[in-house]
Amino acid sequence: MPGWLPRAMALALALYACFQLGSWAFDQLIGLLTNVLIAFFLALAIEPAVGRMAARGMRRGFATFLVFLGVMIFGVGFVVLLGSMLAGQIVDMVDEFPKYIDSVINWVNQTFRTELSRVEVQDSLLHSDWLQKYVQNSATGVLDVSTTVLGGLFRLLTIFLFSFYFAADGPRLRRALCSVLPPARQIEVLRAWEIAVDKTGGYIYSRGLMALISGVAHYILLEILEVPYAPALAVWVGLVSQFIPTIGTYLAGALPMLIAFTVDPWYALWVLGFVVIYQQFENYVLQPKLTAKTVDIHPAVAFGSVIAGTALLGAVGALVAIPAIATLQAFLGAYVKRYDVTDDPRVHGGSSRASGRPLPSRMRRLVYGRRGVGRGGAEGRSDGSPRP
Repeated sequence: MPGWLPRAMALALALYACFQLGSWAFDQLIGLLTNVLIAFFLALAIEPAVGRMAARGMRRGFATFLVFLGVMIFGVGFVVLLGSMLAGQIVDMVDEFPKYIDSVINWVNQTFRTELSRVEVQDSLLHSDWLQKYVQNSATGVLDVSTTVLGGLFRLLTIFLFSFYFAADGPRLRRALCSVLPPARQIEVLRAWEIAVDKTGGYIYSRGLMALISGVAHYILLEILEVPYAPALAVWVGLVSQFIPTIGTYLAGALPMLIAFTVDPWYALWVLGFVVIYQQFENYVLQPKLTAKTVDIHPAVAFGSVIAGTALLGAVGALVAIPAIATLQAFLGAYVKRYDVTDDPRVHGGSSRASGRPLPSRMRRLVYGRRGVGRGGAEGRSDGSPRP
């Protein structure tokens, strides 16, 4: 056995063990890493506001606290308002539920010539096996729901803590990162950081402005139709449609349609039509103008980045995909050398024949040379004399 073989085998086993250990650690820490990623992008989003307040003489930690306090007040107020709306609507639906049952039973009796009564239907439902099983499963699932809620609150607290530290200690973090890099690399890192702040903040602020416009438009419609809880529904439509990519529009429009349906079924159709029309207006008129200077990426690239982010990190990847791609595109655009494009019709979708320009020599020989061979037995020149 060669002397190097045992050492090579030991090195290979050690590398394999390190790989397995790293994979196990990554699987265990994937939740924490995802929370840190969300916190980092949240800190980048509030960095412009914190920076402006710090530039006016306010302490950076206190400025970050004020920004987070405003975000928390808005979030809690929105949740309370939406919860009260849903609770009131559920109470109304429960109160009106016997009338719904009576109308359905009357329709069934008139259509199928039956003699059903509400008392019989209620007794059959209350003594059915599937209802008992459902109640048992719901009772056993209360603990799971409580655990999920507590886990979500703990995760939200973790994200807020990390994002607070990232925003409050941003200069210190950049200084610590640049201290281990040479001066040339420090400039590149600071440039990338600045681009990330501009693109992420611009994305959040442009989405917030579009959410405001969308909320006002839907609020006017809901007030005209006299749909209850119009302010809460307008806020719901504005936030969900803008900050949940791809499917946010459909999720946002489902709740107002449901509430409008309880008032009048035709109102639900009016809401659906308005949501579709406004979405087209937003996609082709409003969004290009608002995001042209902040997140200027092609719609196909944005859609592909959302799909890729969802495949990698789920809902978190969908949220951070567009600002991440915009940051990468802006950073690479500063180092990719570009040239002037030649004034050729083919650049604009035309053809070289339509412009009257001569074909390349190889194509000219293939096209015109065969004609000369067919007429005179030899390839001719343009003046009719044989080519030597």
